[in-house]
Amino acid sequence: MLEHTKANPIDVTLTFTGPGDMKHKAIKLMQSIGFIDNQGVISWRVAFPEFAGDEMGAILKAARLREELTQKQLSEKTGIPQRHISEMETGKRHLGRKRAEILAQALNVSDYRIFL
Repeated sequence: MLEHTKANPIDVTLTFTGPGDMKHKAIKLMQSIGFIDNQGVISWRVAFPEFAGDEMGAILKAARLREELTQKQLSEKTGIPQRHISEMETGKRHLGRKRAEILAQALNVSDYRIFL
């Protein structure tokens, strides 16, 4: 079995021409080396257009909810005013690197850059 790496995978699109009866075998071979068949999968940006343009706020809110924290609890944990957390989640305030690092640590997120 392949080991997972810490690096996030990048999207790669491959197109092949060949015998139709070998398609299933080709897909299985690609999966055996770590590729995922995304046929029929749509981008989250298409599925949730209301978050387009405010990805950082949506990611911050999702991380906070995953940890089952209120904005007030996150504020107390990080020292960032609750009002600022609310403004970051709604896209009215930019995080900045220092706050992204603080929030990542408080929310158990391995890479603070996801908030930037």
